[in-house]
Amino acid sequence: MPPLVDAVPVAALLALLVTAYVHPRGRVEALVALLAAGVTLSTGIVDPDRIWDAVGELAPVVVFLATILVVADVCARAGLFDAAAQVVRSASHGGPHRLLVGVFLLAALVTAVLSLDATVVLLTPVVITAALSIGTSSRPGAYACLRMANSASLLLPVSNLTNLLAMPHLDLTFGGFALIMAPVLVVVLVVEYAMLRVLFRRELATRRPPRAAPGAPRPAAVPLVVVAVMLVGFAALSPFGVEPCWVSGAAAVVLVGWARRRRLLTVRAAVDAAHPSFALFVLSLGIVVAAIATGFLGDAVTRLLPHSTSYGALLLIAVVATVLANLLTNLSATLLIVPLLAPLGTSAVLAALLGLNIGSGLTYTGSLANLLWRRGLARQGEKPSLSEFHRVSLVATPITLIAAVSVLALVT
Repeated sequence: MPPLVDAVPVAALLALLVTAYVHPRGRVEALVALLAAGVTLSTGIVDPDRIWDAVGELAPVVVFLATILVVADVCARAGLFDAAAQVVRSASHGGPHRLLVGVFLLAALVTAVLSLDATVVLLTPVVITAALSIGTSSRPGAYACLRMANSASLLLPVSNLTNLLAMPHLDLTFGGFALIMAPVLVVVLVVEYAMLRVLFRRELATRRPPRAAPGAPRPAAVPLVVVAVMLVGFAALSPFGVEPCWVSGAAAVVLVGWARRRRLLTVRAAVDAAHPSFALFVLSLGIVVAAIATGFLGDAVTRLLPHSTSYGALLLIAVVATVLANLLTNLSATLLIVPLLAPLGTSAVLAALLGLNIGSGLTYTGSLANLLWRRGLARQGEKPSLSEFHRVSLVATPITLIAAVSVLALVT
């Protein structure tokens, strides 16, 4: 294959990554996505059948992403996030350490149930408000949301798009995935919390003048019930081969209908909440990465990966996945590495997910959630410095990753 042709999908991927970092308007994002996919397809690098397979594999994941974002948006409009943050603030009795515990567990719960995007986009702002209202630094709570958005997305297949992309390569049901990852998550939570307590010990010991917190509206019961039923639906229908997108789609339709009757959102707002341009972006990313996987990068990754599932091999897989996630973003890395690991079985794919989820917290480019979190804090006037971000990530991520791989090796 001519080097110039081989370089086209790499250039297309770089354009997509820059677009993700800049986060322009939806129309620009969609245009770049279409151009990247079109240029890649024009090279003829990838067989059309493989492209259709990649799009077919991604389609249910994209539909799930769009519908779960709508579910999370309606929950936010109904006051669930504000009410949850107020409960945590009240239970802390003004104590920064107690507030951190509550925020930490709340962020882990939101990530597991509504995905990491809900944690960084919808929960983080109300957590900042809760911290400032009791006169403590907002940074420990904000970083708890960030760390949990990546590290706590291990529990359920629906917690992260990386998990959903990996599920076709795993011989596991929804419940089987959760059963294996639950002990891993417990250890991850303990390590992450200990790291936050150590890294933010000064902020947790410093008090500031409290700010008045806006009163949280009384949350409606309907969204809470729908989300609970949605979770049960994920677990109950998974053994029958029902994709999560059908369950989240039904939940989104019910909640949009309810919210419209309550005049909480319009049809246009519901469409905006689904972020259709980002859905197109993910599909284009799949096409571009499918082309890259057939070229030199796919060959290079194949040579790096081990051929066993020993503890050392699982650790190497997690490290390779971490490096790829931070070079390509975790979504791109998942599309590249998971199919290569599938022949090694469940342990290898799950080890990759540890690197793709936990490891993506190492740099801003590791996960799109990191960029969304940074952008959201800037809008709140709490923009973190690069040195502070890496002070946390470079210490917490390797320790958490090693602990997670160690537990995975014991349970699989």
